[in-house]
Amino acid sequence: MTDARYAEMWEKLNLDLPAHDALLGVLGQFYGDIYMSQEGRLKGMEYLDFVLSEVHGLRVQELQEAKARGAKVVGTFCVFVPEELTLAAGAVHVGLCAGAEAGTEEAEKILPRNTCALIKSFVGFKMARICPFTESCDLVVGETTCDGKKKAYEAFGELVPMHVMELPQTKTDAARALFRSEVIRYKEKLETLTGVAITPEKLRAAMATVNAKRKALQRLDALRSADPSPISGRDALLIHQVAFYDDPVRFTASINALCDQMEVRVGAKEGVSPKGTPRILLSGCPMAVPNWKLPYITESSGAVIVGEESCIGTRNIRDLTDESAQDMDGLIDALVDRYLRIDCACFTPNTERMANVVSMARELKADGVLHYGLMFCQPYAHEAIKLEKVLRKEEIPMLAIETDYSMEDMEQLKTRVEAFVEMIR
Repeated sequence: MTDARYAEMWEKLNLDLPAHDALLGVLGQFYGDIYMSQEGRLKGMEYLDFVLSEVHGLRVQELQEAKARGAKVVGTFCVFVPEELTLAAGAVHVGLCAGAEAGTEEAEKILPRNTCALIKSFVGFKMARICPFTESCDLVVGETTCDGKKKAYEAFGELVPMHVMELPQTKTDAARALFRSEVIRYKEKLETLTGVAITPEKLRAAMATVNAKRKALQRLDALRSADPSPISGRDALLIHQVAFYDDPVRFTASINALCDQMEVRVGAKEGVSPKGTPRILLSGCPMAVPNWKLPYITESSGAVIVGEESCIGTRNIRDLTDESAQDMDGLIDALVDRYLRIDCACFTPNTERMANVVSMARELKADGVLHYGLMFCQPYAHEAIKLEKVLRKEEIPMLAIETDYSMEDMEQLKTRVEAFVEMIR
C-alpha cells in the first residue's frame, strides 16, 4: 500500500503508484533478507537502515523542500561529474544509477536488449515512472564513459532535461585540456540553471564539504584492514551507496560516528566474522542500490568482503581535491587533476587501475579478488582478462564473475563463489 505520508508527494511527481508500491515492497523484502538477518552489526548501521527505509520518502521530501526554497536538484550517473561545482551553485547533487531489474520492458522500447543492466535500469525507472529522484531533477547530467551510456543518453535526453559531459579516453595533455573545457562548461550550465555565480569562496567551501565526506569514507575503508573485519562488506557497500543520496554534511557526521564504533571493535579484536575468515576484495563494475546479489552470495559462502575497488567504493573517494588555490583558474585545475586520477575502465591504457587493485589487495590483506562485471559491459570485461594476468604474477587468486540484475543465476554463482572461497581458505 502507498505510504499515506508521501502519497500526495509521489502523485505530484507523477509516479505510477501501483508500480512504485510493488518496487518498494520487493526492495523492503530484499533488504530484510540480506541486511537485517546479519548478526553482530554495528549500532551505527541503524542510521543507514533508516535512510534506506526513507530513501523514497523523507529524502525525496527534503528535495521538494529544497526546490520550494529555490534550489535546483541535479541528478548524475557517474563519479566524473564534480559534486563540488553542484554544491557551489547551491544545488542538490543526487545519484540516479539504479540496481534493480524494473521497467525493463519499457526500457527495451528505446534501447537494444543487449544493453547492460545498469543502463536499462535507469532508463526503465524513468519510463515506468517509479523513481522519485529522477522526477525531482531539474537537470540530469550524463557523461561519455561508455558507448552504451552515450547512445542511451540520446533517447533519455528526450525524456528529461539533460547535459552531457564529454570525457576523454586517454590522459594526455590534449585529453586534460578537453576535460578542463568540459568542467568549465558544466560550471557555466549550473550558473545558468541556478542563477547563482560560482565564486572561488563558494567553490572552496564546497570542496571542503565533499572532501570531508571522502575522508570519512577513507577512514571507514582503512579500518577494514583489521582481522577480524569490524564491518561486513554488505554494510560497507550500503554506506558507499547511500553516500550518493544523503545530505553530505549529515552523512559525514553519521559515518564518522560509525567509525568511532568500528575503532572500539578493532581495539577489542572483535569483528563480524572470526579471525582468519577468507577475505575478499570486490573489484570491477559499480553496484547501485539495490544490487546486493553478489555481496550476499559471497558473505553467505563463508567469506568477508573487505574492500570495493569500484566507482561505488574507493574509486570515488580515493583522492581528495586540493582546496588551496585562491583563484578560479587554480580551483578548476585542482578539480581537473583530481577527477582525472579516477581509474575508470573507459581509459586506455589503464595501468593505474591494475596497480591500485594490487595495492588494495595488499593493504586490506585480501586472500583473493572477486572481479564483478555486468553482462555487455565491454570495458570491464576486457580489463578482467588483463587484471587476472597481473594478479597471477602477484600470486593473488582472482575469480571473474559476469552477471546481471536477475536472480536466475543465484545457484550457479553460489557454486562458483563457494569453490573460490574454499580454494583460498
